[in-house]
Amino acid sequence: MIVFKDVHKRFGDREILRGVNLEIPAHETTAIFGVSGGGKSTIIKHIVGLLQPTSGDIFVDGVKVNGADEKTLLGIRKKVGFLFQNGALFDSMNIEDNVAFPIREHQKLSRQEVDKLVDEKLTMVGLKPSVVKKLFPEELSGGMLKRAGLARTLALEPSIILYDEPTSGLDPVTSDLITQMIRTLQHELNVTSVLISHDVAETFKASDNFAMLFDGKIIEFGDEATFRHSQNPVVQQFINSSSKGPIQFD
Repeated sequence: MIVFKDVHKRFGDREILRGVNLEIPAHETTAIFGVSGGGKSTIIKHIVGLLQPTSGDIFVDGVKVNGADEKTLLGIRKKVGFLFQNGALFDSMNIEDNVAFPIREHQKLSRQEVDKLVDEKLTMVGLKPSVVKKLFPEELSGGMLKRAGLARTLALEPSIILYDEPTSGLDPVTSDLITQMIRTLQHELNVTSVLISHDVAETFKASDNFAMLFDGKIIEFGDEATFRHSQNPVVQQFINSSSKGPIQFD
């Protein structure tokens, strides 16, 4: 579904991606691990054309993303739902209008049809429409914000969902709830999901495939067993040290 071919990305003198090669299977959840600031978010921003590679190519469902014109990019972006790390809801809009925003922008539906879709998406992520629709983002807890952001992500029924650190900043109980939700949505909607995280425990629960980004390259890819038994010392240090605080690589 998503293919990176020798992708490099440079910001000024700093090269973040140094030849990323990655094939993300359709209808499964693929997690990308890596240390903070290592380029995980840079990878998923390339998928929707928010960033363009310095060199290399990215394909989504067979369509080349880099160098695509606006019409082609719009077509790709309609297939993709993006859950940003902080939810990225509009502070000036209540939750109802936040979730309805992409629907109103891209579909010509009646008020009743939009309302029905908003209720459906909020219910899908475990929020009661009658309780949260008229609330504003500042009135929600961190977990509710994530779920409201996910409801908006699902508004246009994407075939691909990108999760940017979905459990970041959440307590363990809420993190587990979000993880279960990601897994449930994957099975119910049969989408292709890409999840970036440094939370090893929760990510292993949510994903089918795992990729390790280190020094700008994918150094390991496989299922959970492949990862846990990897002979790569960087992978082992990441897994073993993830619950012990910041990781230091020589």
